[in-house]
Amino acid sequence: MCLGIPGKIVSIVDAEQQVGIVDVGGIQRAVNLSCIAEPNVDLQQYLDNWVLVHVGFAMSVINEAEAQATLAVLTELGNMQEEMAAMQEGES
Repeated sequence: MCLGIPGKIVSIVDAEQQVGIVDVGGIQRAVNLSCIAEPNVDLQQYLDNWVLVHVGFAMSVINEAEAQATLAVLTELGNMQEEMAAMQEGES
């Protein structure tokens, strides 16, 4: 299964290589922006945009509402996995 994680572009570190810093839940990572970059558009115009990140690439630009909804579902899934793991430990 492929999973894109929402993150917000907070800076451009290398416009020539199309690399920016994306904040995902307070963790900032370098991400390749080439999949979302339009020809002849300054990457600075993508600052503060939300994107779906998969294996180090920003795959698409999304709106903030979609990003927040996705983050909420991912948090809920993480909590559910913790509860399932705790239940499995109790079966032993």
